[in-house]
Order: sequence, then structure tokens, then C-alpha cells
Amino acid sequence: MTELAGWGKETSPFHSGERFMQERYGLKEQQEAIGKMIMRPFMPDQHREFFSSLPFGIIGSIDDSGQPWASIVFGKPGFISTPNDKTLNFDAELLKDDPLKNNVEVGKPLSFLGIELPTRRRNRVNMTAVASEGRGFSAEVVHSFGNCPKYIQTRDIEFTREPGGAVPNLESSTFSELPEHVTEVIRKADTFFVASHNHKDDQNDTGGVDVNHRGGRSGFVKVEGNTLTIPDYSGNYLFNTLGNFIVNPKAGLLFIDFDTGDLIYLTGTTEILWEDHPEVEAFKGADRAWRFNLTRGVCIKQAAPVRMRFGEYSPTSTKMGNWDEANDVLALQAMRRQWLPYEVTKVVDEDSHIRSFYLQPQDAGKLLPYKAGQFLSIRVKPEGAEKYIGRTYTLSSAPGDDFYRISVKREEADGDKPEGVVSSYLHKHLKVGSLIDAKGPSGLFVPDTKTQRPAVLIGAGVGITPVISMFRDFATAVHRYGQSRSVTVIHAARKTANLAFNEEFQQLSKKITYPTQYFSVISQPEANEKSGVDFHFEGRLSAEMLRTMLPGEPCDFYLCGPAAFMQGTYDLLLSLGVPDKHIHAESFGPASLKRQKDEVDEVVVARNRAQKADSAVVTFSQSQIEQAWTPNEGTLLELAENHGLKPEYACRNGICGECAVKIKQGEVAYKTRPSFETDRSEVLICCAVPAKGSEKIELDL
Repeated sequence: MTELAGWGKETSPFHSGERFMQERYGLKEQQEAIGKMIMRPFMPDQHREFFSSLPFGIIGSIDDSGQPWASIVFGKPGFISTPNDKTLNFDAELLKDDPLKNNVEVGKPLSFLGIELPTRRRNRVNMTAVASEGRGFSAEVVHSFGNCPKYIQTRDIEFTREPGGAVPNLESSTFSELPEHVTEVIRKADTFFVASHNHKDDQNDTGGVDVNHRGGRSGFVKVEGNTLTIPDYSGNYLFNTLGNFIVNPKAGLLFIDFDTGDLIYLTGTTEILWEDHPEVEAFKGADRAWRFNLTRGVCIKQAAPVRMRFGEYSPTSTKMGNWDEANDVLALQAMRRQWLPYEVTKVVDEDSHIRSFYLQPQDAGKLLPYKAGQFLSIRVKPEGAEKYIGRTYTLSSAPGDDFYRISVKREEADGDKPEGVVSSYLHKHLKVGSLIDAKGPSGLFVPDTKTQRPAVLIGAGVGITPVISMFRDFATAVHRYGQSRSVTVIHAARKTANLAFNEEFQQLSKKITYPTQYFSVISQPEANEKSGVDFHFEGRLSAEMLRTMLPGEPCDFYLCGPAAFMQGTYDLLLSLGVPDKHIHAESFGPASLKRQKDEVDEVVVARNRAQKADSAVVTFSQSQIEQAWTPNEGTLLELAENHGLKPEYACRNGICGECAVKIKQGEVAYKTRPSFETDRSEVLICCAVPAKGSEKIELDL
């Protein structure tokens, strides 16, 4: 029996493009170790036995111009043989119009995907051609490795003619623009195969050609003219295909009409769409996407001697979207800045001060998509109010839920502090059946999905709302984050009665299959409550507590809570050696973290990167007010308020867009980088100041 040794070399099993992708998502070290275990310079015996049982194999090759192609070869089980653990023989008649026919030359790179559709099993071999005489060809193994069964649809296979016999005259055509019948096959496809090529590295090490499977729900490939757009889902993170695209943006695709046996070969160029691209964000389950632009295509009618009858979708495929659904989401995105009516469908008290409101679109339409940790802008018009009052509340629901949930703390009067107008209105007046206006979710306080570092979610008071949202997302979207990212929740409260969502945290912890920890820190427990029984730690959060709770490896931290709590926790984390760049914090209102990093205070970020002015004259044209501005006046919002105006706002940090105002003259700079995007005609006055060189500013206010 062949020993299951691994890579066996000091060099990396991955080339620069693959390592770039792995590093981008925080997986470089992890995948380096995995690659050295699973990538072998020979075929294990179980792979050899598997290959000999297959009725077809997928082959990747390169033509003389350097274009990759994906092809398929057929035969009765046994047509693929392995006389030893380094050699593969393919006893198959190559179709004369299949690009593979001319691409099999001694010394040229090839790739082989052995895939068994009824069982969803697959293994791969990257190899080099060593013989091509007469019928079939032989190749020598460069490296062999297994693949997971994700996204493979089952199919039953039946031969319609004897493979290996005389090949009938087959109708074939070449094209540089996708014909309608080819477009229809692609639009309905739930499976295709892709070849890629790294031409920069030694083909006998980490270079050469690679071929692999892609699957999803029918409609997961978008066709626009000669351009295909394909979502890229979470997989084994080897990034062989996309890594090749980084160094050589070319691909060969093979689509099979499983009903007719038509084979469609395409070759062309590629472009990667990253995770923040609107089309990626709109496609359910996509981590990235890539575009394919056709250079040349071949269609051979009824070329496959088999028919493959659909069985069932991969369980993972059923969780993914398709482009019809994504297009609906993109259409909804255009409505994100509109006030839309939502109906309250459920009201739940989370503790004595925090109440959750479950919202559904009044017209029974779809929810606008969002990310865990984002907020919802709402507006209300209390009795006697002259106009609507806006506020933003972090969503405590998560992507995948069929509702929005905001959890609102009632701000009660305390000494000189007045009662919260909006929070009190919501608590007093909102009930099941009530309507409320809201804009689409927004905000940048979201988990970084490009990393597999452990996540530590720290919340206090009503700041626990984005934490429960993120935790819900981790629990229900394992396919996005993978199985290896651990999550730690640190929940700080004054009393155990203030541990909002405590039961929900406990239930969700049971659902998550990767390591999770939940800690409660109570500063003023009741006399009958004991640390270690009713809660985990007593007192204010300290460095000693954090040392006990935190994983023993670099983490990403997400903080939300009262300003003093966040600042104190931030300072504690810095004292423990946590880099500033790994600490993310939510902030509403004028308070925000005072960070310790190498940058000038009040850095201004303008659309033209201008610095703030020393002085300016600001005109509010609707109000016919003209006022001098100096840095002591603060932002343009503060200037307006200081002189009796009452502009709309909610977050005061450039997050929600409620303060957007048309600018008629001049240019502004931003004291804090806004996350809400405006067009050139608008500015966010909550964080804007006159820019240097703009002595006159005119606002439509």
C-alpha cells in the first residue's frame, strides 16, 4: 500500500497567486499546513481505485496560444488505469474537434478531475503528458489531492452508445459570440467545469494547468452577451482556480447539456469581483465572483455517449442564490435611501429597559439585504411634533432572518437628562400591527469575512444588539465563515437581569459547530447571585478577566456599548498588546474612540482630499442666514444648530445619511471619513467642515 505522505518539500505547495488569495482572507498559514498534508507527488491507492471505476474524466489543457480548455473523455470503467502511483493512462478516443485533441503533447501540462456524480466524490491530479500516440494518452503525476463534495449535484449516468467504438460523424461549430442555443444551456446549468493555468512557475512544482468543478442552483451563471458572471462560494480555501486567475486571467469552461449530450467548450479571459462588489453582495452565499469574457467557443452536438439524469441538489447548493434572486436584490438596493413603511409583527421585552420590535415590509415585499452589525434608520412623528424625527438603531436580527429586528432601550429622564423622545415613543406606541417608516440598512460595523482569525464580540448595555446580530450570523451562515473560526462573546451588564438576549446566546451556542465561548461580566450582582453560577465574572471588565477569556492567538475584536465602556475596553486591549487595526468599534453620536495610532488628530478626508479651511462664510440659502465659520464652530451641522436651525440628523458620524444637504457653492472636507455615500451635489453636514480654498459655502438648508 502507498503511504499517505504529504508534500515532502520545504517549499510551499502554493504559487504566488494562490498565496495572495489565502493571505487576503487570513488563511495563509492554515492553508500552508493543510496543503503540505493533502498534496502528494503520487496517487494514494484509494485514488487509483477510484479513478479506475469512473466512466468519464475531466481534463484541463493548454493550446499553443496559451489559452486553457476544459474537456471530457469517456470510457467503460477501467478506461483510466494507473500502472503505478505516478502514472495515469487514458484509453479514450479523443473527439477531433475537441481542443484536447491538439493540446496533448509530450511535456505539456494537463490536469485531471475524477468526479463521481452519483456519490459526489472527487479527486484531482495535476500532471504532465508523457505519451500521446494513437488512441488516448499517458501522463505523469505532479501532485494529487482530494476535494470536498460541496456543490456537486447527483446524477445517474447511462451510456447511449458504446464508448471507445467508432465515433459517429458529429455536427460541430465554432464561434466568437455565444449562439442562442448555447446561451440557453448555460442559463439553465447547475454544473460546469473550469480550467485555469499558471504559466509563471515551474509546471512540475506549483505551476501548470488546473481543472475543477463548479456547481450551484440552476441559474447561478449569468449570461450577458459574451460575458458570464459566476459566484464564488466558500470552499476548501486552496484557491487553485482564482489563484491562477491572479497570475494569468484566462479560463476554459466546459458546459454539458446532460439531456442531449451536447458539449460546449469555451475559452476566454477573466476578472475577479471582490466581496464588496454590489453583484456579490446581492448574490446569496457568494463570497466573491468572477467574470468570463468569451474569446472562442466550440459546440459538438450529441458528442457525449452518455445521458446524465438529475438526481438531487447538493445540500450546500440549495442554500445559495441564483441571478434572478440577485437581480431582485439589486433592484431593492436602488430603494435603500427611500422611506418605506414596515409593519410591526412581534414585540418582545428583552429586559426591563430594552424592547425588540420585529418588522416586515407592509406590502409583503422582500427585505433589503444587509450585513450583521448594520443599523436601520427609522423616523417617527410624535403627537404635537412639527416634523418627523429620525434615529438609527442597530439591527439585532441577522442576514438570513425573514424579518428586521430592532432592540431599543428606553431612555428615561434622569436628573437634567430629558426622556428620550423617540425611544419613549416606540415603547409607548408601537405594538403588533403598527406601521413605522424605515430606510434600508447601512453601516460599516460588520464582521471582516476576509479572515479566519477568532472573533471576540464585546457588548455592554444596548450595545449588545450588534453582538447578537453577529453571533446569529455566525450560527446560521457557517458556509460563509467556514468551520475553523472560533467566536467569543463577552457580555457586560450592571445586573444579571440586564443580560438581554442571554437565553438566545445560550441556544445559538448549541447550533454553532466551531468553538464558541460566552462570558457574562456583572458589575453589581444581587446579594443572592454568585460568580461562576449565575454569571461568570463580578466587577468591571479588567485586563485580568480578558486574559482568562481570550483565545491564545491573534483575534479580531468588535466593541459596542456606552462611550466610557468602549474607551476603557479599547485601552485594556491595547495594554494586552492587541493592535489597533484589529479593534473595531461601533459609535453613534459625537462620542467615538480616541485611538492610539500614528495619525494626526482631526484628519480631514475630502472628496478632493482638501484640508479644512481656517475660516469661511457659510450661507444657508433656504433660511437666508449667513454666518462666519471658524474651527471653533465645529461641523456645519453644529454651526447650523448654534444659530437656531434644526437640520435632520441621526448618527452625527457620517453613517446614516440623514443629514445630507445639497451644496450649491464651495467644497467641504470631512473630519471623520463618512461611510454613507453621496453624489457630488450633496454633503453630510454632520461631519463636514469648509475645505481650504473655499472661503464661501452655500448649503440648501
